[in-house]
Amino acid sequence: MNVLIAGATGHTGRRLLDEVLARGHHPIALVRESSDTDDLPDAVELRRGDLTDLPADVCRGCDAVVFAAGSGSSTGPEMTDAVDRDGAIRLVDLAESEGVDRFVMLSSFGAGDPDPDSSIGHYLQAKHDADEHLQRSSLDYAILRPVRLTDDDGNREVIVGEAVNPDGTAARGDVAALLAHALEEPDWVGAVLLMQSA
Repeated sequence: MNVLIAGATGHTGRRLLDEVLARGHHPIALVRESSDTDDLPDAVELRRGDLTDLPADVCRGCDAVVFAAGSGSSTGPEMTDAVDRDGAIRLVDLAESEGVDRFVMLSSFGAGDPDPDSSIGHYLQAKHDADEHLQRSSLDYAILRPVRLTDDDGNREVIVGEAVNPDGTAARGDVAALLAHALEEPDWVGAVLLMQSA
């Protein structure tokens, strides 16, 4: 599959590139003009685009799309809305218009029912809105909602579903592996899954 990855140069997205390559697919990294792409594998195709202003043809020729991007913890509410909500929604629409087969969304624990009083309530609401938009689309989708992320590689021992501990952690390596798995797994179509590293 030709797999477009938004957030490919980020901590999770970079690991996802390796997972996609290992499964024999062709990753296409969606990168801004200012993105540092020096450490990306040679086999990765680069496609220029900014989530705040995506070109209409960004999903052309893609079989699948993974949204693994984020505005970052140091940005304000406006950038959170622009990237995590509006950018994701726009990418869903463009994927749908191009006839993409599958869309995998990296969301967050708590996005199903955002707590407005949470310290990350605005972020969770943005993720919620993007998730809801994807679920209303005609795309085959999977949504992964990990608990708090760590920069660990993990050991691929994970807990998925209602048994997830809200106070647990999710290694980015484990998250990337599950996102890649979701590209191929027919049972994950239409799934919204909580996850943590065991």
